[in-house]
Amino acid sequence: MKNSVFCAITLFTIFLSGCAGTMPQTADEFRKAVPGAFMAKVDTFEVDRPFIDVAKTFQSMAPKCLDVRIKTISDTYQSHQVIVAKYNPTVIVTEEKAELYVQERHEAGVLAVYKEPEKGHFLMVVDAIPLDKNRAQITMYRPSKGHDVMVKAIKGWATGENVGCPDLTK
Repeated sequence: MKNSVFCAITLFTIFLSGCAGTMPQTADEFRKAVPGAFMAKVDTFEVDRPFIDVAKTFQSMAPKCLDVRIKTISDTYQSHQVIVAKYNPTVIVTEEKAELYVQERHEAGVLAVYKEPEKGHFLMVVDAIPLDKNRAQITMYRPSKGHDVMVKAIKGWATGENVGCPDLTK
């Protein structure tokens, strides 16, 4: 299972960067690349929650839950693989928009084939905008496979239904 997730993410990164010619260096470049990229998707949905509450939840939960280093080990009869990934979240909030970026830097076990931004390649970008005083629109630019627990957690933060931290080892 972990090997298939690793392969999916590696392919996502290669194809995303291959489609653009280079690895996206900014969140804006990532947003532009995702709609046409292999193994990537854009989800847009509305939440019945004030924008300011969504923004505050992103500000409190992302650093607490997503600023982590994960070590995975995969043993098969053919190989032994150790991967160390450091996740780096960034939250930017203005009156018009809340942005959550999740970047991933592989510290061991994965070779970067393109120049990466300082905090690692963009894994996910999530935008929240106010629709009215009690509703917000969420747009997630993300991998279509893998990182399901992170996606579920961020959706839970946006809706306010689940504000726990995801187990990123799954």
